[in-house]
Amino acid sequence: MFTLIDFPASFAGYAAVDSPPLYLPLGAVPAMLGFPSPAEDFLEDELDLNKLLVRNPLATYIYKAAGHSMARAGILDGDLLVVDRSITPQSGSLVMAAWEGNQPACKILRICEHHIELHSANPEVPPIIIEATTEVEVFVVVSIARQVKRASVPRAARP
Repeated sequence: MFTLIDFPASFAGYAAVDSPPLYLPLGAVPAMLGFPSPAEDFLEDELDLNKLLVRNPLATYIYKAAGHSMARAGILDGDLLVVDRSITPQSGSLVMAAWEGNQPACKILRICEHHIELHSANPEVPPIIIEATTEVEVFVVVSIARQVKRASVPRAARP
């Protein structure tokens, strides 16, 4: 029997309701070999990360992903999942789901006539089938934030 230990997510916090804009320069990066010029000519605009990641602050929550079953869907262990409770989930939506006291799990939603299914991005993990009589909370994941992790370089190898 499959359990949610496979890909649980822990609550990481609420989105700030009155957060000030966070404008960062937005530049174009060519998809070619070499390094893009740091010249300001490449800066196209400014981007407010709050506006990009948070559509409805009063309904937005952040969860931290744990596990590897959603890696093929682009969600890695430690990613921050921005969830908007005001969006109606549809079949095929990437969602956070919780039921019967289980920890929330990040899965792909499939809505069937008499039940819903929560699918992992790992084909070896069977879908979780939740009957219509089970109370379940399903919230749509609207964005994913990830930090680039760098391998540590041993002191002896540093220039």
